[in-house]
Amino acid sequence: MIQRIFFDIDDTLFPTSEFAELARKNAIRAMIEQGVQESPEYLYSVLMRIFEKKGSNYSKAFDELCVQLKIKRPARFIAAAVAAYHNTKSSILPYPEVPILLLKLREHGYHLFIASNGDAVKQWDKLIRMGIELYFDDVFVSEEVGKEKSKLFFKRVLKQLKANPKECIMVGDREDADILPAKLAGLKTVRIRRGKYSKGKTVADFEIKDLRELEKIVANL
Repeated sequence: MIQRIFFDIDDTLFPTSEFAELARKNAIRAMIEQGVQESPEYLYSVLMRIFEKKGSNYSKAFDELCVQLKIKRPARFIAAAVAAYHNTKSSILPYPEVPILLLKLREHGYHLFIASNGDAVKQWDKLIRMGIELYFDDVFVSEEVGKEKSKLFFKRVLKQLKANPKECIMVGDREDADILPAKLAGLKTVRIRRGKYSKGKTVADFEIKDLRELEKIVANL
């Protein structure tokens, strides 16, 4: 019987890919409004190359963008970009079915957890801004666990919870970061097909396109 349900955050509970694109484009618009003499399309392409090289969580992307644009006094433009990026966070909302699903699962007695890669503060920030942090018994982020999501990550989490993997299920969008490592640790797995990682084969026990399908899956297990 399933007792504990682990959720990824990005593109599972929250449309991260859509938000990231919007926030970056808002930042670029702010830089142009402050006087950068380049097209939005060109600036976005340069910015995306920076993220591709440095990683999606690179905190100095706008600084690097100004370096590549050879802006001699970049502080004004960096500040405008960062402010616009963070102001976009006011629009953070979970997928529409998420709050009611989490409420129902809690009412049915399931213990809910987050299992996520990334910076702990940033992941908590997302949960709090979405207003769903109180649905979860605990939040496990790779920065604090000391390991990116892998078999060892889940083993450490299960040990901390004193949980049997056969009583746990992992829900996520990524085959490499959610499904495979959880399955190797003995958990049941559900892959949700949405976001930029929606394509490709899976070894997940179940596949869904809407989180509302999860309620029936865990009930049958």
